[in-house]
Amino acid sequence: MSLVILLLILNGMTFLVELAMPRVMFHYFALWPLGAVPEGMVLPTDMPVGEFRLWQLLSYAFLHGNLFHLFINMFVLWMFGSPLERAWGTRRFALYYFLCVVGAGAVQLLVVSLGEFAPTVGASGGVYALLLAFGMHYPNQYILLLIPPIPMKAKYFVIFIGLIELWSGITGTRQGVAHFAHLAGMAFGLILILSWRQRPPPSSSRER
Repeated sequence: MSLVILLLILNGMTFLVELAMPRVMFHYFALWPLGAVPEGMVLPTDMPVGEFRLWQLLSYAFLHGNLFHLFINMFVLWMFGSPLERAWGTRRFALYYFLCVVGAGAVQLLVVSLGEFAPTVGASGGVYALLLAFGMHYPNQYILLLIPPIPMKAKYFVIFIGLIELWSGITGTRQGVAHFAHLAGMAFGLILILSWRQRPPPSSSRER
């Protein structure tokens, strides 16, 4: 079984547990800001306020706010992650994905700790890193956008998405979206890919 398929299964199973025990899952496994909880704070969802724990830098990527959030992330993970895992091998793909998830989480932790106190969930940091990797590995591969339905080369698509996230993060035009986590995932992915071009990590082309 490929790691991409395993991730799809784990994310789906985690979402089912979320539906059964939402308060427990968000309290312990969402990414909570550093520092003391603001006095008298109540979340809009009526969820209990949690506190930061180290494992949340990874566990937050397996939680999702709703079914649409889960579907979009898993669709992109499957669409762009599958060819990358075949090209890189499972070991390198796993290293790339999870380091980018943790890196994106660390940046988001800093952002929310300095700003509005709110938890973060979703695999988008790792997913955006996969988008960047796909654009660099298959720059001339055409991607058909959904809205608008325009074919675009992968390298231009990555630039387009990156600029949208940067603009949205700076202007705050899409509240409740972790734009800087998305950008951080792409930044960590770029650093890893450039470092591997200098000194490739150990991997096997037979590893799937």
